[in-house]
Amino acid sequence: MKADRKPTSEHTSPKLQIPELLAPAGNWECAKAAVENGADAIYFGLDRFNARMRAQNFTEADLPKLMKFLHLRGVKGYVTLNTLILPQELQEAEQYLRSIIAAGTDAVIAQDISICRLIRHLSPDFPIHASTQMTVTSVAGVEFARSLGCQLVVLARECSLKEIEKIQQQMHAKPSQTHLPLEVFVHGALCVAYSGQCLTSESLGGRSANRGECAQACRMPYDLISDGKAVHLGNRKYLLSPQDLAGLEVLPDLVKAGVSCLKIEGRLKTPEYVANVTNVYRQALDKVIAKVETRHSLSPKATNQERYNLEMAFSRGLYTGWFRGINNQELVHAHFGKKRGVYLGDVTRIVGEKVIIRLQAPVKPGDGVVFDCGHPEAQEEGGRVYAVEHKGQDAFLTFGRRDLNWRRIHTGDKVWKTSDPELDKQLRQSFAGENPQFQRPIDLEVYGEVGQPLIAIARDQNGHIVQVESAMVLEEAHTKPLTTERLQEQLGRLGNTSFCLGTLKNHLSGAVMVPVSELNRLRREIVTQLEELRSQPKQWQLSSEASLKDLLPSPSLPLSPSPPPLSPSLIALVRNLKQLQAALEAGVETLYCEFEDPRAYKEAVRIVRSSPLSKIWVAPPRITKPGENWILQQVRSCNADGYLIRNYDHLHYFAQDRCVGDFSLNIANPLTADYFKNKFGLERVTASYDLNVAQLEDLLKSCPPDWFEVTIHQHMPMFHMEHCVFCAFLSEGTDYTNCGRPCEKHEVKLRDRVGIEHILHADAGCRNTVFNGTAQTGAEYVNRLLELGLRHFRIEFVNETPEKVIQTVHLYSQLLQGEITGSQLWRELKLQNQLGVTRGSMG
Repeated sequence: MKADRKPTSEHTSPKLQIPELLAPAGNWECAKAAVENGADAIYFGLDRFNARMRAQNFTEADLPKLMKFLHLRGVKGYVTLNTLILPQELQEAEQYLRSIIAAGTDAVIAQDISICRLIRHLSPDFPIHASTQMTVTSVAGVEFARSLGCQLVVLARECSLKEIEKIQQQMHAKPSQTHLPLEVFVHGALCVAYSGQCLTSESLGGRSANRGECAQACRMPYDLISDGKAVHLGNRKYLLSPQDLAGLEVLPDLVKAGVSCLKIEGRLKTPEYVANVTNVYRQALDKVIAKVETRHSLSPKATNQERYNLEMAFSRGLYTGWFRGINNQELVHAHFGKKRGVYLGDVTRIVGEKVIIRLQAPVKPGDGVVFDCGHPEAQEEGGRVYAVEHKGQDAFLTFGRRDLNWRRIHTGDKVWKTSDPELDKQLRQSFAGENPQFQRPIDLEVYGEVGQPLIAIARDQNGHIVQVESAMVLEEAHTKPLTTERLQEQLGRLGNTSFCLGTLKNHLSGAVMVPVSELNRLRREIVTQLEELRSQPKQWQLSSEASLKDLLPSPSLPLSPSPPPLSPSLIALVRNLKQLQAALEAGVETLYCEFEDPRAYKEAVRIVRSSPLSKIWVAPPRITKPGENWILQQVRSCNADGYLIRNYDHLHYFAQDRCVGDFSLNIANPLTADYFKNKFGLERVTASYDLNVAQLEDLLKSCPPDWFEVTIHQHMPMFHMEHCVFCAFLSEGTDYTNCGRPCEKHEVKLRDRVGIEHILHADAGCRNTVFNGTAQTGAEYVNRLLELGLRHFRIEFVNETPEKVIQTVHLYSQLLQGEITGSQLWRELKLQNQLGVTRGSMG
């Protein structure tokens, strides 16, 4: 797979931006596979603070060697520090950042605000990329990232092409400082939940996706329960498992939309996967650029070979994701949640020990197949093909003796090719050798005249430039002058280097000559000098005096004289008017409302205002996309006492109102808490739901405790997603325009493999949240939190009856007044709640 990248700069229109192709690397082999197959940059994690802790990852000690290798090959390297950072980890994170910056890496991909603040404090010029874990879906999110010092934003995967174009337009309508390059995921596994907003692994097993420990509960089967009855969906059980993203067909649109970087997912994948997918996108992207530059129309369809390669790399089915907008019928086919590969056909007959199928794709001896009987949750039968015999349209597949359990194979089973050793061998050869396989162009200019030395100036794509000159002067040529063709032939023999010849401009005067041996020497000197320049580490500014301590807030504010401690406050979040009435009846003084329909907030405010002792705050939906400000207008029109802030649009839109930062802001450490509390003037912030009680204690000790409120009772909001389960499985519609709104007519739950029925809700933007069917309580830790100075405690309801709301409020009121213990409350809740209650992730 020897490849070179021909120069595109000469014919590029000034407005056309060639996107960077960014490939994943979980280890050294993957890094090499990416480089040798045309990646412009790779991203990788270290052994701490990255969202793929199960990958092999690199170490701090690997960084200098890795960056030298990458830069020598004209490739950038980005380190992922894309997890939430705990208070006790900030000092270690500072040391990590110093190592990363000193090693000359090209950027850090960050999720936590604290990492951005630390980087900017340590270095004024080191690049920061805002991770997709930051959940940026609008120009307000881009502006937020810019204010943190980010140089690039990775948009949420849920952004469509139209939304990307809208964000670009809105950026260009603002002052130039807002213009940040945008990066999008173009291929790989799709999370069903918004990245940075998935609490499923944390809720079910204490393994936080925001801490790099996703357990992939979205890939599990679920039963759909509507109004108390199971909905018959046949073999469609994988209700939350999207097909894999394949943006190959929308590459021309992404280029025209001005996307700066195309990102391939897969830091847990094999080197063969990295080689395969990178190679397909490199070739496709170069074709797109060539067509766009010459104003040729481009067929967006992937070729059969491209699709075959991508399906063999890894596939749960390939789909354009959200790029073309929302289609809930297609995003999730629900038949399986694991790798499949290429569909070969259905079993039509079994004769002896031969399987007969009508082939839909090629198969050969040595290929691995699996038989899909429609129950992927069970162990599936599969093996390697020993022989293939073609008879008309049918193929007779023979397997090794005793390789298959024939009782587990049936007529009608789907047959998938999951392994192609021949393709794997080709892919491995692309990166296994010592010599460079992928070459990047250098442009040459040649000058000289008789009696003067020949001067050659070489430039690479990264701005490095060298000048060499011959050791002898040029002579007049009588037979074979140095024509452009002869110079190209001799100087273009770049063989086993990492370069190929791009353009060559011949500025020689007259018919001149120099020995071939001297041209060869010049060529070797050019390569040596360029390689020397490229392998130098990037020199970023790094302050030796700057320290984490400079940024940390004081744990307690100096107060004189000391006022008496405030009484603890109980806040109740309700999700319908009946719960609201019940909470008021129970004496709750601060109420939060999160209704599916914000139009109901006016009635909620009217009800609460009739009880002058209580205050009402309302919550806008967690996600805001371009064109959705009408929802925020609707929310504000109720004139509530304050608003729950859940995203960057809310920070901007409700800037003049009373605001509390919600859990979705992912506040886990004092640097992040300080940023939201003091830069944006929030009255309080809600501690991240990813924290257990020990981590929560650390947070309360690191800042003034009156900055915070903590949720001590809730059904954890596990998945928050663009995918609408109501639309996909209770209608034939594709989105809100034609689904018939089943979310307004049915009470729906998702039953998992252990029988727990998780609650499904839709919001005003038609996004779904799956709430854990089992409530969790932190009641047993309340006394300790009170001792640490916490005074604001939240309890949240989802589908509880008014009676249950009143009972629960009374119990927590008694707890905060010291009338019962946390253990007593725990036991009482266990008795009251048939589904049970758990200590959950806080424990």
